[in-house]
Amino acid sequence: MHCVSEELRLKLTDRIFELTESKVRELGYELYDVEYQKEYDNWVLTLYIDSKDGISLDDCEIVSNAVDPILDEADPIEQAYYLSVSSVGIDRPLKKDKDFQRSIGKTIDVKLYAPLKGKKEFCGELVSFDAESFTVPAKLRKRSPLGAGRRHSCVRT
Repeated sequence: MHCVSEELRLKLTDRIFELTESKVRELGYELYDVEYQKEYDNWVLTLYIDSKDGISLDDCEIVSNAVDPILDEADPIEQAYYLSVSSVGIDRPLKKDKDFQRSIGKTIDVKLYAPLKGKKEFCGELVSFDAESFTVPAKLRKRSPLGAGRRHSCVRT
């Protein structure tokens, strides 16, 4: 059984992002995120892709077939794993500046690790963001520190 530390997992996903991003972009898609995690008894490498026209099952297959040889050649993962390519989905997490920028003016759900005035979840329009915080007018009317949020997702209405 292989144990993979969180630090190593992050390094692996960064490396895999670097290895595959240009090929995914060349095919006309955006590589949104990379995850490497244990699911039951198996390791799964998931590439999340997006495009302005949405993502179909055929798109996932095209990307999978294109990046598989790249990953085989570079061989960045020691143990056996399954490759999965998936759409980001409608509840996409906001992780990078460009994700927050794309969501300005949209309604988002915010889930916090620690309660803020007794609440861990609230919803509102993303008004602004910077490197330290984002602003979502809600009953709480507070700026939420980026590090305080467990997950920030854009909900399309």
